[in-house]
Amino acid sequence: MKNIQTLAVVLLATTLAPAAWSKDDPAAGAQLYATHCTACHGASRAGVPPTFPALTDVAKRLQPAQIKEKIRKGGGLMPPFAQLSEQDIDNLASYLAN
Repeated sequence: MKNIQTLAVVLLATTLAPAAWSKDDPAAGAQLYATHCTACHGASRAGVPPTFPALTDVAKRLQPAQIKEKIRKGGGLMPPFAQLSEQDIDNLASYLAN
């Protein structure tokens, strides 16, 4: 019985460990926004519509996966940010969703 409990604990820890490493960090996203996005969308995320849309309510308009895809691939005047890691994109999307 003890071996089964030990195995269950090990399997549970192995399953949950990746989730612990992939937590979104909105503070890191804010820094990424300041570096990559403020030139067009502004420090307050108000944008310059219609050329550069406001991002203050982007979470009301787009699902998280759509926000990440837009960051990754760009579109319209927005360039792709393929140089950002998946974690960077997750962090930036988390910041924009708040």
